[in-house]
Amino acid sequence: MKKQEIDHILTKMLDAYDNVSDLNITVGKPFQVERFGLLTEVELTPPINTITPFQAEIFALNLLNQERRLVDNLISEGSCDLSYELPGKARFRVNIFSQQGNYSIVLRKLETKIPTCEELELPDAFHKMAEEKNGIILVTGATGTGKTTSLAALLNEINESKSVHVVTLEDPVEFQHPHKKATFNQREMGTDFDTFANGLRAALRQAPKVIFVGEMRDRETVEIGLSAAETGHLVLSTLHTIDSGQTVNRILGMFNTEEENQMRIRLADTVRWIVCQRLLPKVGGGRVAAFEIMGTNLRVKETILHGESEDKTFYEIISAGNTFGMTTFDDYIIGLFEQGLITEETALAYASRRGIVGRGMDSIKSARGEATTDIEDLEVDADYSKSDKAF
Repeated sequence: MKKQEIDHILTKMLDAYDNVSDLNITVGKPFQVERFGLLTEVELTPPINTITPFQAEIFALNLLNQERRLVDNLISEGSCDLSYELPGKARFRVNIFSQQGNYSIVLRKLETKIPTCEELELPDAFHKMAEEKNGIILVTGATGTGKTTSLAALLNEINESKSVHVVTLEDPVEFQHPHKKATFNQREMGTDFDTFANGLRAALRQAPKVIFVGEMRDRETVEIGLSAAETGHLVLSTLHTIDSGQTVNRILGMFNTEEENQMRIRLADTVRWIVCQRLLPKVGGGRVAAFEIMGTNLRVKETILHGESEDKTFYEIISAGNTFGMTTFDDYIIGLFEQGLITEETALAYASRRGIVGRGMDSIKSARGEATTDIEDLEVDADYSKSDKAF
């Protein structure tokens, strides 16, 4: 299998359906693409009903292109990340990994057009984030929830409005930002630096005002990121956490118990915004993003310093912070339901607190004149008190 054949198969997979997000190559299955969160089989000519271990390995070797570092990573760590370009068609973020003695490949299609906050319909808080001068902004969520896309829109907002130097550390580079008002230097792991910690340490000597770190993967990266934020830089990064409280706890969990108090002080001083996002199935097909957004204020700082308690949680602080651009997942989901973008079942399935979302939807349905319960034909039992006297 030659590179031309690889490119031909990738092209066929991309063109098989609209809105393809990922290409999946797994031994024992046919070639598949993911669209709207579901895998769909791709028909090729001649047909390939099941991919053999040999085909998967040859496919992987072609993508690796004799890159010694990537081959070493694949052998020693069991997986490796790289980027791959289909000339004139698309760029991919690729992960090759071993499973049960075979190789599997997942290619995430990268968008070539830089998204804007307006196109993604991001909350107004993102415009406030672009105005920050220093500190840390974290965008969190599970893999594939659009964290990098949201951050690309935020970086684009900065690019449109500020004449600053931006250094990005990515694995791999996903969105290629043109120079507008800002000057962008985008560095790729493996090609331009070896680890996020070393890349971030070097970035401090490159006179940036904004630093984007692809992911806060380890303690060392977090520590240098905090130091950068404390010395006047704006640091943007991602974490794989589901809400603001878990994000704070995940960072604290990277450090020893005796370091916890010092880390709480540093976090309270540097965190500016924590954005958590999920993708929900949309009515009529596709997906729509839901957000939890926590900005910083005295109550947030105090809770980071002393931890959550029964009467003071991040959820309650965010609920009370609507006027400052904050929102809980539940409030955002209720808003999506009110706009008719998601169903009642979807809203309840993705809610953080189902009771709050249920009451919110009942209020909306009541205002529309819709029934809020399926219990009907209730009547007073007129004979109840009479039968009671017999005892």
